[in-house]
Amino acid sequence: MIPAVVPCTDRALWDDHVDRFQGHPQQLWGWGETKAMHGWSVDRVLINDGGNTIGCAQLLVRRLPLPFRALVYIPRGPMCAPENAQAVLNSLAGHAAVRHRGVALSIEPDWDRDSVFAGEVAAAGFRSSSNTVLIPRTLILDLTRTDDELMADMSKSTRANIRKAMRSEVEFRKVKNDAELEQVLAVYHETADRAGFGIHEDQYYRDIFKNMGDGSPIIGAFDGEQLLAFVWLARSGSTAFELYGGVSAEGQRQRVNYGVKWAALQAMREDGCSRYDFNGLLNDGISDFKKQFAKHENMLLGTWEKPLSPFYPAYAQAMPLARRGLQTGRRLLKAAAGRVRPVLQKLRPGS
Repeated sequence: MIPAVVPCTDRALWDDHVDRFQGHPQQLWGWGETKAMHGWSVDRVLINDGGNTIGCAQLLVRRLPLPFRALVYIPRGPMCAPENAQAVLNSLAGHAAVRHRGVALSIEPDWDRDSVFAGEVAAAGFRSSSNTVLIPRTLILDLTRTDDELMADMSKSTRANIRKAMRSEVEFRKVKNDAELEQVLAVYHETADRAGFGIHEDQYYRDIFKNMGDGSPIIGAFDGEQLLAFVWLARSGSTAFELYGGVSAEGQRQRVNYGVKWAALQAMREDGCSRYDFNGLLNDGISDFKKQFAKHENMLLGTWEKPLSPFYPAYAQAMPLARRGLQTGRRLLKAAAGRVRPVLQKLRPGS
């Protein structure tokens, strides 16, 4: 029997399935709701085989110029057991081609590179891609370990900075309301200006805070009413995933960024998570800071694409930035589309 692709329009049912499959927080309903408010459309589907749901995925769809039509992207999904991976991937690819007329189905699963999933993805006709959005090289901590076990893997100076911060008068707790969220955004702007990285408009972050609710806690370091640093996460039943972080100049002076990271780890364990993903490692200062919290690194499977259109080669060459929605990438894609259209005209009957 060919598995059926069934839309899911019930938030509680959807999030229950994400937790059942120990899925990633970027597969939660609230994350998709936020993306739908900022340039994407969202399609949540269950893969049913007989009376059983063997997989599910939240698809993000971005419209593209003709003849490419659409990119279909699954961040940190799909979700399924290894023995069902090929059937789930094939069903999703067929759905993406028919329902969304996608030029490609792009996936960045929450699966290890050396897991049995790797062979299943290749066998389903996907190919490795360098058009990466979510960095596969990362650091994932096992929150079932004790505090002493976690600290044993940290550098001596990191342990000392954590203990100093936890002995201070600074209060580490979750951000409670919209007024404190505005402090978070102010510290984030300060951090971005100092470090030189780009950020979204403020409304994007407000929408995450509203749409995800308890699924996107922010752990803050407060000196009285003043926010000094924060770690912003998304969490599902099993996985906590760092989204953003920031520290003010005063917070840097007091080194509370160590304390707030430790407080975030403990808070996510208290919330029931067993995995804590630091969200990517690059060769930069932020990654150097992350690497102080463990001796190991993790490598996820990375970005894989399945071509769904004869125009995929032109798309793949012209649009390495398409998934990010960057204007530069869209200009490149429009230029490629312009080159392809004359070929289409010649292939049409009667031309």
